[in-house]
Amino acid sequence: MDTDNNVIEIGAFEAKNRLSELLRGTEAGRSFVITRRGRAVARLVPAEQTPVDFRALQDAFVEFRSGIDGTMSVRDLVEEGRRW
Repeated sequence: MDTDNNVIEIGAFEAKNRLSELLRGTEAGRSFVITRRGRAVARLVPAEQTPVDFRALQDAFVEFRSGIDGTMSVRDLVEEGRRW
Protein backbone atom coordinates (compact mmCIF):
# COMPACT_ATOMS: atom_id res chain seq x y z
CA MET A 1 0.00 0.00 0.00
CA ASP A 2 1.34 3.41 -0.97
CA THR A 3 0.50 6.51 1.03
CA ASP A 4 -0.07 9.83 -0.76
CA ASN A 5 -1.64 12.82 1.04
CA ASN A 6 -3.27 10.58 3.66
CA VAL A 7 -4.91 8.49 0.93
CA ILE A 8 -3.74 4.91 0.73
CA GLU A 9 -3.67 3.09 -2.62
CA ILE A 10 -4.43 -0.61 -2.54
CA GLY A 11 -4.88 -3.15 -5.31
CA ALA A 12 -8.33 -4.67 -5.83
CA PHE A 13 -7.22 -8.21 -4.93
CA GLU A 14 -5.57 -7.04 -1.71
CA ALA A 15 -8.59 -4.83 -0.88
CA LYS A 16 -10.90 -7.83 -1.23
CA ASN A 17 -8.75 -9.87 1.12
CA ARG A 18 -8.39 -7.05 3.67
CA LEU A 19 -11.87 -5.49 3.53
CA SER A 20 -12.47 -5.73 7.30
CA GLU A 21 -9.18 -3.93 7.95
CA LEU A 22 -10.02 -1.24 5.38
CA LEU A 23 -13.43 -0.66 6.98
CA ARG A 24 -11.79 -0.23 10.39
CA GLY A 25 -9.44 2.28 8.75
CA THR A 26 -12.30 4.29 7.28
CA GLU A 27 -13.97 4.34 10.69
CA ALA A 28 -10.74 5.89 11.96
CA GLY A 29 -10.94 8.57 9.24
CA ARG A 30 -8.56 7.16 6.61
CA SER A 31 -9.34 7.04 2.88
CA PHE A 32 -8.34 4.41 0.35
CA VAL A 33 -8.10 4.35 -3.44
CA ILE A 34 -8.64 0.89 -4.89
CA THR A 35 -6.69 0.23 -8.07
CA ARG A 36 -6.84 -2.36 -10.80
CA ARG A 37 -3.72 -2.78 -12.93
CA GLY A 38 -2.40 0.52 -11.59
CA ARG A 39 -5.54 2.51 -12.46
CA ALA A 40 -7.75 4.00 -9.75
CA VAL A 41 -11.21 2.43 -10.00
CA ALA A 42 -12.86 3.18 -6.63
CA ARG A 43 -12.51 5.25 -3.51
CA LEU A 44 -13.34 4.10 0.03
CA VAL A 45 -13.94 7.10 2.28
CA PRO A 46 -15.51 7.61 5.71
CA ALA A 47 -19.27 8.08 5.64
CA GLU A 48 -20.43 11.59 6.35
CA GLN A 49 -21.72 12.08 9.83
CA THR A 50 -24.17 14.80 8.80
CA PRO A 51 -27.62 13.55 7.83
CA VAL A 52 -28.83 14.21 4.29
CA ASP A 53 -31.55 16.85 4.02
CA PHE A 54 -33.77 15.11 1.47
CA ARG A 55 -36.29 17.97 1.39
CA ALA A 56 -33.57 20.44 0.38
CA LEU A 57 -32.26 17.94 -2.18
CA GLN A 58 -35.73 17.54 -3.68
CA ASP A 59 -36.24 21.32 -3.78
CA ALA A 60 -32.89 21.77 -5.54
CA PHE A 61 -33.80 19.09 -8.08
CA VAL A 62 -37.19 20.70 -8.79
CA GLU A 63 -35.50 24.08 -9.25
CA PHE A 64 -32.90 22.56 -11.59
CA ARG A 65 -35.54 20.69 -13.58
CA SER A 66 -37.67 23.83 -14.00
CA GLY A 67 -34.84 25.40 -16.00
CA ILE A 68 -34.84 22.63 -18.61
CA ASP A 69 -37.09 23.14 -21.65
CA GLY A 70 -38.95 20.23 -23.20
CA THR A 71 -39.56 16.71 -22.01
CA MET A 72 -38.23 13.25 -22.80
CA SER A 73 -39.76 9.92 -22.01
CA VAL A 74 -37.84 7.34 -20.05
CA ARG A 75 -37.64 5.23 -23.24
CA ASP A 76 -36.04 8.18 -25.09
CA LEU A 77 -33.48 8.57 -22.31
CA VAL A 78 -32.65 4.85 -22.40
CA GLU A 79 -32.22 4.95 -26.16
CA GLU A 80 -30.05 8.06 -25.89
CA GLY A 81 -27.87 6.27 -23.35
CA ARG A 82 -27.43 3.28 -25.66
CA ARG A 83 -25.99 5.52 -28.37
CA TRP A 84 -23.07 6.39 -26.12
